[in-house]
Amino acid sequence: MMARAEKHFRFVVVGGGISGVTCAEQLAFQFPEDEVALLTAAPLVKTVTNLRQVSKTLEDFDVEEQPSSILEKKYTNLKVIHSAVRALYAKQHVLQTEDERKFHYEKLCVCTGARPKLLIKENPHVLGIRDTDSAQDFQKKLCKAKRMLVIGNGGIALELVYEVEGCEVIWAIKDKAIGNTFFDAGAAQFLIPSLQLEKPEKALPCKRTRFTTERAPEPKTGSADLGSALGPDWHLDISLRGAEKVSHNVHVEYECEIEAIHSQQDFMSSPLYLQKGDLGVWPVYVQLTNGKVYGCDFVVSATGVIPNSEPFLQGNNFDLAEDHGLRVDEHMRTSEPDVYAAGDVCSAGWEPSPLWQQMRLWTQARQMGFYAARCIAAHMQEEAIELDFCFELFSHITKFFNYKVVLLGKFNAQGLGLDHELLVRCTKGMEYVKVVLSRGRMVGAILIGDTDLEETFENLILNQMDLSSYGDDLLNPGIDIEDYFD
Repeated sequence: MMARAEKHFRFVVVGGGISGVTCAEQLAFQFPEDEVALLTAAPLVKTVTNLRQVSKTLEDFDVEEQPSSILEKKYTNLKVIHSAVRALYAKQHVLQTEDERKFHYEKLCVCTGARPKLLIKENPHVLGIRDTDSAQDFQKKLCKAKRMLVIGNGGIALELVYEVEGCEVIWAIKDKAIGNTFFDAGAAQFLIPSLQLEKPEKALPCKRTRFTTERAPEPKTGSADLGSALGPDWHLDISLRGAEKVSHNVHVEYECEIEAIHSQQDFMSSPLYLQKGDLGVWPVYVQLTNGKVYGCDFVVSATGVIPNSEPFLQGNNFDLAEDHGLRVDEHMRTSEPDVYAAGDVCSAGWEPSPLWQQMRLWTQARQMGFYAARCIAAHMQEEAIELDFCFELFSHITKFFNYKVVLLGKFNAQGLGLDHELLVRCTKGMEYVKVVLSRGRMVGAILIGDTDLEETFENLILNQMDLSSYGDDLLNPGIDIEDYFD
């Protein structure tokens, strides 16, 4: 069999998610005379639309799934190649794909995202939501279901338990409060009532929760089916209604994890079934570490993601972070020459700003992809480049339980120890505002609801103004704080 022709590109980007597409678009724009290759295993790519600059660091945008031909029409020098990566030969600057093609590059940016940490693999009653096929599989299971169990406490779990109707949801979390990745116990108490309320019609979707494509089970697709992540608004196109007539019916089990998952046959013939009394007849039974057992139709595993770095490791010398991400320096370079990384697959290896931390979110995927392209361009042109301003302050805008949510800086007092104080303002059903102060200076904030305080608080955090003299008046609803600090 004849070897397939080798192709040379100045720039190659791997991954059709937000970071990869953003990086490829920026490179194509900056180098109109050079061909840019975007390798993706998925037929559709993720693009940023309706980008809106809310403040200096806050960006709000939608994510749309589009055919790759849209990109190629927009940038005539951008070539989208549909294939998964089999191997990287970093010293030779060569990528090999599953269909035996080889691509030479001068600069490579790896943007392959992350894959879900599935609780138990190869169990028909346990599923993760990661791509279009798995979302449709979830819908098929849900429409016939009376009870499901969700394990996990991040963005995916938060979205699911709120969106699902007509099905009892048992939500098992290992923490003392819901959503601890994004907010504190006070904010969790503010949001909990929303789980029992009727949802408003056409509730706005939760933005930028991550759903990633994991390695495909079919051996013929090879070692790395690195399709792009499912969009954050995936649930708008499918019905998330179960077999029951009820609306929201969510029960939370706190401070527990799954101890065991039993098939119907094994469980009903075990002593545990007799001990627990009449649990009903269900396809699967879940035993929790708090001693409780629930029968349910299926289990959704939403326990986080793992950087999808494996396809690039064999035979190479990448420096990996503890979370298995490709460690990058302040110019998004990995430890292999001319190989960069951006988005969920990478881990920031530089000394971060005191007010920034990495979280694998859509906003950071876009920022990193854009900055990686700028770094590549600067290095090609032998120009100096400084760390982008977006890494000065962590900022994220999203939507949970139909509330606008803004997170700024050390919003959960991350890494501050006891050296901080909190100011809180809460109006039930309307808003929750929390400010984190350290030595009299604002270092973080959580804003839930339409507070319109994000720009003011962002400025106060960035300016590090001493606020000691204002005390509790900082959140006094009778004071127009925007004018006060204008």
